[in-house]
Amino acid sequence: MWRWVRQQLGFDPPHQSDTRTIYIANRFPQYGHYTPQKFIDNRIISSKYTVWNFVPKNLFEQFRRVANFYFLIIFLVQLMIDTPTSPVTSGLPLFFVITVTAIKQGYEDWLRHISDNEVNGAPVYVVRSGGLVTTRSKNIRVGDIVRVAKNEIFPADLVLLSSDRLDGSCHVTTASLDGETNLKTHVAVPETAVLQTVANLDTLIAVVECQQPEADLYRFMGRMTITQQMEEIVRPLGPESLLLRGARLKNTKEIFGVAVYTGMETKMALNYKSKSQKRSAVEKSMNTFLIIYLIILISEAIISTILKYTWQAEEKWDEPWYNQKTEHQRNSSKILKFISDFLAFLVLYNFIIPISLYVTVELQKFLGSFFIGWDLDLYHEESDEKAQVNTSDLNEELGQVEYVFTDKTGTLTENEMQFRECSINGTKYQEINGRLVSEGPTPDSSDGNLSYLTSLAHLNNLSHLATSSSFRTSPENGTELIKEHDLFFKAVSLCHTVQISSVQTDSIGDGPWQSSFAPAQLEYYASSPDEKALVEAAARYKLLHILEFDPDRRRMSVIVQAPSGEKLLFVKGAESSILPECIGGEIEKTRIHVDEFALKGLRTLCMAYRQFTSKEYEEINRRLFEARTALQQREEKLAGVFQFIEKDLILLGATAVEDKLQDKVRETIEALRMAGIKVWVLTGDKHETAVSVSLSCGHFHRTMNILELLNQKSDSECAEKLGQLARRIREDHVIQHGLVVDGTSLSLALREHEKLFMDVCRNCSAVMCCRMAPLQKAKVIRLIKISPEKPITLAIGDGANDVSMIQEAHVGIGIMGKEGRQAARNSDYAIARFKFLSKLLFVHGHFYYIRIATLVQYFFYKNVCFITPQFLYQFYCLFSQQTLYDSVYLTLYNICFTSLPILIYSLLEQHIDPHVLQNKPTLYRDISKNRQLSMKTFLYWTILGFSHAFIFFFGSYFLIGKDTSLLGNGQMFGNWTFGTLVFTVMVITVTAKMALETHFWTWINHLVTWGSILFYFVFSLFYGGILWPFLSSQNMYFVFIQLLSSGSAWFAIILMVVTCLFLDIVKKVFDRQFHPTNIEKAQLTETNSSIKCLDSMCCFSEGETACASVGRMLERVIGRCSPSHVSRSWSASDPFYTNDRSILTLSTMDSSTC
Repeated sequence: MWRWVRQQLGFDPPHQSDTRTIYIANRFPQYGHYTPQKFIDNRIISSKYTVWNFVPKNLFEQFRRVANFYFLIIFLVQLMIDTPTSPVTSGLPLFFVITVTAIKQGYEDWLRHISDNEVNGAPVYVVRSGGLVTTRSKNIRVGDIVRVAKNEIFPADLVLLSSDRLDGSCHVTTASLDGETNLKTHVAVPETAVLQTVANLDTLIAVVECQQPEADLYRFMGRMTITQQMEEIVRPLGPESLLLRGARLKNTKEIFGVAVYTGMETKMALNYKSKSQKRSAVEKSMNTFLIIYLIILISEAIISTILKYTWQAEEKWDEPWYNQKTEHQRNSSKILKFISDFLAFLVLYNFIIPISLYVTVELQKFLGSFFIGWDLDLYHEESDEKAQVNTSDLNEELGQVEYVFTDKTGTLTENEMQFRECSINGTKYQEINGRLVSEGPTPDSSDGNLSYLTSLAHLNNLSHLATSSSFRTSPENGTELIKEHDLFFKAVSLCHTVQISSVQTDSIGDGPWQSSFAPAQLEYYASSPDEKALVEAAARYKLLHILEFDPDRRRMSVIVQAPSGEKLLFVKGAESSILPECIGGEIEKTRIHVDEFALKGLRTLCMAYRQFTSKEYEEINRRLFEARTALQQREEKLAGVFQFIEKDLILLGATAVEDKLQDKVRETIEALRMAGIKVWVLTGDKHETAVSVSLSCGHFHRTMNILELLNQKSDSECAEKLGQLARRIREDHVIQHGLVVDGTSLSLALREHEKLFMDVCRNCSAVMCCRMAPLQKAKVIRLIKISPEKPITLAIGDGANDVSMIQEAHVGIGIMGKEGRQAARNSDYAIARFKFLSKLLFVHGHFYYIRIATLVQYFFYKNVCFITPQFLYQFYCLFSQQTLYDSVYLTLYNICFTSLPILIYSLLEQHIDPHVLQNKPTLYRDISKNRQLSMKTFLYWTILGFSHAFIFFFGSYFLIGKDTSLLGNGQMFGNWTFGTLVFTVMVITVTAKMALETHFWTWINHLVTWGSILFYFVFSLFYGGILWPFLSSQNMYFVFIQLLSSGSAWFAIILMVVTCLFLDIVKKVFDRQFHPTNIEKAQLTETNSSIKCLDSMCCFSEGETACASVGRMLERVIGRCSPSHVSRSWSASDPFYTNDRSILTLSTMDSSTC
């Protein structure tokens, strides 16, 4: 029973053995001893809570927070001992905070439940009882035979049994899993491949034995035992037999597969590792400040307790005549009494810890995150994508970024390949207006004029190549040139894994050689964007074998049969893998052309061919068959055969395709650099291409000294090279440096020389890492994160291979690009284009950080103001633990009277115009390294709170405390009247202080600021004007009304409020006049020679100085006027956004100049 309860709460997963045995169609053995294994159902669960565990699990997580746990202890202390305040004063705010947070987290989890239910409730077809039945995805069991149709997503991890093809093959795309858009081929074992109908599958008796689930997408080991005519046939199963959940069936009408992994045990679910809880720098500062205030609280309680016993050392104060002790009190333990008094003082001062801070921060982050989605400047019209916020807890972290790690393809570029240049037999050609033009004289063109080779339209219709039934061998130059060109274009058109299917009909093509397709009816599924850019059709050539690409060979090949019957091998791949295998062709010229293409930032491929005799092909065919049917060491045998085939090649040439840069990438990277942010590019491209793209996008610039750490073979060699680079940086410290490092060298550097490598990187303005594996990207980010400076990192990418670095960085941003949505789903924020990063950081990040930094410090300030008079009051009541404020005021101070102004400020404040922030990226430096929450700023707010508290208390004491003739009826002020006066001054002052901090005024700010003060007065009149029958005491009856009836009280209130705020205004004037920050300078500086406004404040007339009048000075200091008075005029040549359509601008702006 206990184990079941733990499983329901998610603490104890079911026990699993090392392997699993699956009976296909759940036909269990009818004889012998058999214990069925237990498998989980097919439900996908991304939610955090269930109906059963929500309350205990949520409460456990909330009370892990220091402030919540502290107030729980205080509440329990109030229940157990006699304290000066009611348990309601701590219990009600705690209950409010816990409830609001639970509602927010419950709502977010409810949305996840809805998403899960959509997936789990999707209809699927399952073979049961000899027929095809429809059921829900969540009802699929391990062992069920599932039918999946074309373009449908696999609902579980399936072992392929059969398809509509005779060979049992099918094609799938796994873009949502690994970001690869290529078509992968999967095959069934021969014994089940022939079972293509439900009736035939119903006769299948087979057992699958395989490993337990693991996260590796490319690893699967198992075997299938098929019983046919009382004989058992054993077939091995590998990754080519496994169809992964989340992948999509393509180019195949339907398949049948048996479910082997379901639900949260599928490889897709196992790869959705729970993201580690990211904590912002602001939250860490909050915890530090809480500890400091906790020390202040304990110190005040200890001081009060010691002073109480010091005071009571005199007998007349220990037991005065009006307060005699009971016999029990006289005989009680002094140690227990001391502890009880200490706890009582702790309860009395406990409100110095702002319990409502956490819930206000939660609301600010949750509500504030909507502004990113509403910002029209972050909306991409072409793709109809708006910015998304997946994690609202990191909004302010957008304003603290020091390192940006970005992918290249699809992030900086469009991931749309366009054919640009090629090299054929040593002659370079460019694509100009749809035609290929040579750059110099060709063998048939003795003059130097450009000669047109062919129209690119021929690449789309290659039937003219097919008419060449055999290759011509005429010695004439023109004929030889035609032969070479024909061979090159045949290699381009035939050496690929593109799959073709008809859109209008449901016929499925068995290969890329089918003819008679209308171009408008074709669908292409390419193994890479490069292939799709180079190939659009291939006609009348029979595909014999495909030698698939692998990262070791770095090339792929096809063997085709021409219409004349000739057997040809066409090979393509990186120049480093093709050129060493070539024995003919213009090798050196092509090598030079490839380097030139790479320097232009183009993606290159080399093409070569080999012609087989009939005898050679028979040998090759036999070797391929033996290797592909081997049950052991299949991969090693195939690699050996491929090496035997791909040799003695004749080089044909090379192609170069362009991946265009996204719009405004250069401007964005330059703005990031001006903001003091270091940009690292992490890519899988070769270093020549990567460096060229870095130069073109502004990541590297021409005056930068480019350092290289490439092709290192050993640890010692790598260490020596790193030492040389470090010396160069020290010697040329004036020059900016850029570093290029490849994946192999990076592995060596990270193995033994992490510190030296990081020292070199930190001294470089820009770093380019090429030939990077996904896990290497994450490791680089982790090294930067744990470096001594502990900088804030941001990772941005668009593919599933970028997920690891997105999750590793402090802030992860996904680009909603063409490689699926995995990066966007696993990121904290998702945007459509890289250029949107500038506004996300410089505007939203800046605003969020300033808002929450002020929110945190203001909360501590107003609670110091709140509780310090209570501490001072104990000196005037013999430390009797008498409370200064009524319990209702204690309860409502943080919940009602002072909560809304700071919340609205934290949502709407714009201390400087968004255009100024975006056009002046250097302003981002002013808030970096958590400067607004530094210890210096924290101490200023704390000292300010203590000084205001002293003014509240002693001002009230000296102005009113000893005056006995202030009331009209001659009645003197009492304890509750004095405390209410202090409380009234405090509420007005802390609210006015918030008004002083506000720069951007809207009607909402006015409503909550002045409305909070008005609400306090109305509530106090209502609360003190009625005898409430459910209250045990009526201490406040008529107190507030009598207070307001005194003119002296009004004078004292106004005098103390002005005194408190005057000190703050003087400091602001002094700082702005003599020590202005860059932001304050920007508020006063003209932008584009057309803005003469202070922030979103009042304008200065032409020629008037800031100190022209006291009124102007006050406006300059406190930033006060209606937004409708603001004048903004922006130049049409604004480099980022000339039209601010952001929801951030809540008020209409005049178009006239000031």
